[in-house]
Amino acid sequence: MDDASAALVVDARGIVTGWSEGARTLTGLSADEAVGRPVRVLLADEPTEARKPGEPRQPQEPEETPPGAPLVPTGIVTVRHRDGSRVTLRLAVCPVRGPGDTDAGYVITARPAVTAETSLAGRAFQQSSLAISVLDTAHRFIRLNDAACAAMGGTEETLLGHGFLDTAGRSEGTRGIDRHMRQVAETGRSLRDESFGQAASDLHRHAWNVEMWPVRDAEGRLVGTALAGLDSSEQHRARRRLALLNEAAAALGTTLDVVRTAEELVELLVPDFADFACVDLLDWVLDAEAPPLRSDADVVMRRVAHDSAGPRAPETVVPLGRTDVYPPYSPPARALRDGRAVLAGAGEPDFDRWTGERGTPSLPTGVPPPPAIHSELAVPLRARGTTLGVAVAVRNVHPDGYGVDDAVLAEELASRTAVCVDNARRFARERATALTLQHSLLPKVLPGQAAVEVAHRYLPSASAAGIGGDWFDIIPLSGTRVALVVGDVVGHGIPSTATMGRLCTAVRTLADVDLPPDELLTHLDDLVTHLAAEDPDGDVAELGATCLYAVYDPVSRRLAVAAAGHPAPALLLPDGTCRLVPVNAGPPLGVGGLPFEATELDVPQGSVVALYTDGLVEGRDRDIDHATRELCRALAVPVQSLDDLCDVVLKQVLPEEPGDDVALLLARTRALGAGQVATRDVPKDAEAVAAVRQWAVDLLAAWGLDEVAFVTELVVSELVTNAIRYGEPPIQLRLIRDRTLICEVSDTSSTSPHLRRAHAFDEGGRGLLLVAQLTQRWGSRQADGGKTIWAEQPLPPR
Repeated sequence: MDDASAALVVDARGIVTGWSEGARTLTGLSADEAVGRPVRVLLADEPTEARKPGEPRQPQEPEETPPGAPLVPTGIVTVRHRDGSRVTLRLAVCPVRGPGDTDAGYVITARPAVTAETSLAGRAFQQSSLAISVLDTAHRFIRLNDAACAAMGGTEETLLGHGFLDTAGRSEGTRGIDRHMRQVAETGRSLRDESFGQAASDLHRHAWNVEMWPVRDAEGRLVGTALAGLDSSEQHRARRRLALLNEAAAALGTTLDVVRTAEELVELLVPDFADFACVDLLDWVLDAEAPPLRSDADVVMRRVAHDSAGPRAPETVVPLGRTDVYPPYSPPARALRDGRAVLAGAGEPDFDRWTGERGTPSLPTGVPPPPAIHSELAVPLRARGTTLGVAVAVRNVHPDGYGVDDAVLAEELASRTAVCVDNARRFARERATALTLQHSLLPKVLPGQAAVEVAHRYLPSASAAGIGGDWFDIIPLSGTRVALVVGDVVGHGIPSTATMGRLCTAVRTLADVDLPPDELLTHLDDLVTHLAAEDPDGDVAELGATCLYAVYDPVSRRLAVAAAGHPAPALLLPDGTCRLVPVNAGPPLGVGGLPFEATELDVPQGSVVALYTDGLVEGRDRDIDHATRELCRALAVPVQSLDDLCDVVLKQVLPEEPGDDVALLLARTRALGAGQVATRDVPKDAEAVAAVRQWAVDLLAAWGLDEVAFVTELVVSELVTNAIRYGEPPIQLRLIRDRTLICEVSDTSSTSPHLRRAHAFDEGGRGLLLVAQLTQRWGSRQADGGKTIWAEQPLPPR
């Protein structure tokens, strides 16, 4: 006989009201012969002979169920087939409820009881590690092996006849299996399903690989569906751990920020790995050096990141940025002390004591408390032999407690996080050092000068590359002139900042010699070339640096500009028009062998000269021409002050996330009026000195500077005398009244004067020494047509 199954319906009195084709196959009785008879007569241990259609009922055949006998037999029964053979059946009964929850009858399923006791195939079926079950077309169980019964949480007798969803639950996973079974029944094709959820017989979640295929009878008709499920929970968890590690490779350390790195770890853990997670760091990680950890003392750490999986998950009791004290017996303190992951769970004395002391956050009235924490995992953050802090993960909603595999995974994640945190810490320390060094080199107080009104901005880079080597300077020169300088060193970090300091010092030294812009850049280029030649490794940060040097003279109102690979400055005229100064950029510093050219132009009073580094207008995805046009438009915006104009330029031109340092220097030109400058030609005749002295005394009287007339008379006399004696005509004297009184004597000789020590019997050699003693400072500068000797003396207070 085939392994067929049968179904029949019995009313509340035990009378058969429905008889399936499978019942006819198993017993040989047709529906006409079975319907209307008591089920116990048909499925009794020793059933009576079946009547042929039309035969009268035999006297020994009871019409109703005997008093005291059960209405429906259950379990394994033996019935006699219509042909006289014996058939052993396994019966399962499912009651049917009527209106008002009254008994309306039963649905009985029957199948041949060929089981493990009678069949090798049955033994293999019953003892298989796969959870195998067979369901009819209505998705009711008609056969289950031991593994399937264990997964469903019952015995075969209690499960037979019950629906799949009624037994397995209505989770998302079981609903998916039920949908696929319907597809199998409709299409007759096998399907495979993968699900992860909570089994009916277990509080823990399991992963299942389920194979489903149609079951057909001898005639090929579909009579049910078979399921074979493999519990692949361990493989699923292993894949999930591997996926989490792969995700960590991309998610951790995206920025060189300590707090953001801690937040990335917490985001990685919640909600899949933990219901609540936090990262606490030792205070020194944020702002100091590492102190030793004491194993017998409380540990103080600062909360930098935490997250909760949802309303039923734990909430923090430590606000962000606050410190917390961990006693030595607590899991975080033990993890720090032991240098390895610590697993703790409910029922352990130290864990229960720790969680009891922590308390829980207050909840609004009427809100039920979340489930208690049942498992905790604390992992130290260690990098390069140094302990930085601890990461803690807890579970209360998640049914599974943490295990050894979870600890191994957490240690790997913590190790990667610790390296990123340590990198961020080192970067922050180096950045702070570089920024401090750079600020010490940049001008803090603008020097006193009358040539220009200046405003500036310096924005250090926020990128992972670190602080760059951008710099600027304002250098007062002789004759009320001023030098404006901007530069950019290749690279980032402390080496670039140190290089910036070297170049800045070199430019100041060369500016003190009062060289023209092109000559100054030539000397600076030679200096960089010599530094590169002296470096055996050829690793000189100055190589490739750029610089722009401009000199403005408020007397002549001329601007001279020269550049070494640097962007051209922008010039805003008083009428509101703005353009770039046509400068030959020249090669960057250190290239050598190529000349630098200076551009000179007349600049009206009130013009604004904008000097900047390439971080303002250049970028990976930026068009430099478009950016410079934006700069010119921003400079033309009407504002109240140069400081406001700096802010406007940065707001309109600078991208939201600049990838490089930015230095911006704005200078509004001034001019000295005719009443502040006086010039007199001097003939090459010693007798003209007296007339020149008198002219100077009269001019000072007109300027109201009689108090300095005596010193000025002596200075004019010495400088003019030296020019007549050693210089070449034409000779010219110029007096400038500004913040100081400046006396300048020019001639066409290129010989520069110098101080020398005069001996007791020398008749000369004391003139320049006298000038140096009587004035605030003095010097000389070369020009295309000769030289100029100058001296400055302070003006009397007004």
